[in-house]
Amino acid sequence: MWKTPKDVLMLDKFGKYAKVAGGLFMILGLFGILYPMATSYVTVVFVASLLFVGGVIAGYFTYFTDKSDLLGWLKSFLLIVVSFYMIYNPLGGVATLGMLLSIYFFMDAFSSFSIGISAHPNRGHFFWILNAALSLFIAIFLVYNMPFGTMYMIGLLVGFSLFFDGLAIFMGAKVFDDINKDLKE
Repeated sequence: MWKTPKDVLMLDKFGKYAKVAGGLFMILGLFGILYPMATSYVTVVFVASLLFVGGVIAGYFTYFTDKSDLLGWLKSFLLIVVSFYMIYNPLGGVATLGMLLSIYFFMDAFSSFSIGISAHPNRGHFFWILNAALSLFIAIFLVYNMPFGTMYMIGLLVGFSLFFDGLAIFMGAKVFDDINKDLKE
């Protein structure tokens, strides 16, 4: 059972921002469903940029902490090289992301089942369980179709996941609205 927060103003703010976040997730999800190849490429570019920034930061800290640390320089070099490889050959990055996303979807299914079960008597718990079931299906489907078709599937699956995560967050915000109305009465 969810515990009711003591600060009603915090509950108002959370409900409002949760609705906005849920709506944005649903819009991004619809974009991913309609344009899966573009979403897949954007995902690869995003991960590659994270790797690049990580490589630059690792090089920066290696330079200022121990310039003779070859493993520090190797880490920095490899992160930067892998980021450029992912940008110039997105299919190699997509195959790796396919495996990482399948792990993510398995974890998302587990956490959504946990939230749905713990929120059971409240309105909206069904959407968490639906989100969990869809995330589990996506994870199994992604692993089953490896490595062929991964470019198309990543964009499509990220789109569906974002849409249903947004729906679950939006419906969860409605539950907080109901709790807030009960507290004010």
